[in-house]
Amino acid sequence: MIEIEIEDDAWTAALPEAAAVAERAATAALGAVEGGVVVLLADDETVRDLNARFRDRDRPTNVLSFPAAEMSVPSQAPPLGDIVLAYGVCAAEAAAQGKTLADHLSHLTVHGVLHLLGRDHEAEAEAEEMEAEERSILATLGVADPYRADAQA
Repeated sequence: MIEIEIEDDAWTAALPEAAAVAERAATAALGAVEGGVVVLLADDETVRDLNARFRDRDRPTNVLSFPAAEMSVPSQAPPLGDIVLAYGVCAAEAAAQGKTLADHLSHLTVHGVLHLLGRDHEAEAEAEEMEAEERSILATLGVADPYRADAQA
């Protein structure tokens, strides 16, 4: 189950289909994995606060992932966790990189869900593997490679 919560109306003002974009990207990233994911489309201040409290980094960032504690509920897929995206940061990055907000939201949602599934990018080999998985998933959504050189302008 994927639940999309929109806390900051700026998301839908700039991208009326923001909830659908995030849901489609999360679904693609999950693939055949069963589990609950909550995607919170928030403002920069909310993400800054969460980043400060849980990562000791007092600044907003584009996406945060919070894996759920292991638990089981009879007849329900286990919760995998939550991802939170900051509108201002995401919109500024999309503009700076010459991407649509929809494509950037898709990329960051896929990225966040992959973290919930245990992927990481701390080591170079992990990063390359995770980026390849992101490219593959995004291609199924019609989203261009977010790591191509001209996308990083």
